[in-house]
Amino acid sequence: MIETFVAGARTSLELALYDVRLEDETADVVQGALVAAHERGVNVRLLYNVERADERPPVPPPPKTEPDLIESLPFETVGIPGWPDLMHHKYVVRDRDAVWSGSTNWTDDSWTREENVIVIVQSTGVAIRFQEDFSQLWKKREVAASGRVPTDPIRVGNAEVGTWFSPKRGEKLAHRIAQAVGKAQRRVRVASPVISSGPILGTLAEVAADGRIDVGGVVDATQIAEVLAQWRANGNDTWKMPALRFVLGRASFSGKRSTPYAPGAVHDYMHAKVCVCDDTVFIGSFNLSHSGEENAENVLEIDDAALAERMAGFVDSIRARYPALALD
Repeated sequence: MIETFVAGARTSLELALYDVRLEDETADVVQGALVAAHERGVNVRLLYNVERADERPPVPPPPKTEPDLIESLPFETVGIPGWPDLMHHKYVVRDRDAVWSGSTNWTDDSWTREENVIVIVQSTGVAIRFQEDFSQLWKKREVAASGRVPTDPIRVGNAEVGTWFSPKRGEKLAHRIAQAVGKAQRRVRVASPVISSGPILGTLAEVAADGRIDVGGVVDATQIAEVLAQWRANGNDTWKMPALRFVLGRASFSGKRSTPYAPGAVHDYMHAKVCVCDDTVFIGSFNLSHSGEENAENVLEIDDAALAERMAGFVDSIRARYPALALD
């Protein structure tokens, strides 16, 4: 799928990737597609997240991108320091007419062991906005300086597509999702490894307590347990912990017991990041977390009834794989 997307490039490819970790055949396919694009004259540029092992908190799990491998590629690459906040994007801008985005890192585990979403948008207007964000990261090489991109919707076919980038729009994005959750009349569906953004968590709790609409979703149970442990340790459990327990207990949520992070362990997280509020879909790299508001993230807000129905079904299909969430 990536090979096909890259093969369509005529003039430029701009890649912002949090985690690149491929083995053997998949590495050959992806590297071959990118190198082939470069050799036929496409201007290829790649941004990736660079971590300091001693600075990484346990949630979310750290990437394993190998800078030496990236830097060996025959086109321009830039490492963005991932401290204190992550360069957490997983997007590609092709020419000035198409964008690949979503929750999927470029790793074998992401493609074979995790639940993820990929969204491809054919739109010059949307592509230009992603190019704006890419340019900010490329020039400043700093997470905090990125995300200053317009959010107003762009018409794409029959849909309205809004573009959200953090950290500059992170707080507004969290409030935007919370507003959509609060205004929903029929359903809310959530897939997110964790839920810790104050505005979103508070509104989900209110909607769940009201009991007026159908609310449900799926999280990563292992990472939720780690978040609760962090809150106990740092004193942030005063209201968020009861709210999270209430939401996950009162609404219909299931949880995947993934493998805890450890060096060399598999990454099999519930990693999809999508929120459906009636006929509006929020989809991208953004965990519904406070840290996500401060990372370099992207979300597409898409008003489209058919897509919303499809994504709600996707969330329900994941939810059905795992047991109801039971918090310790």
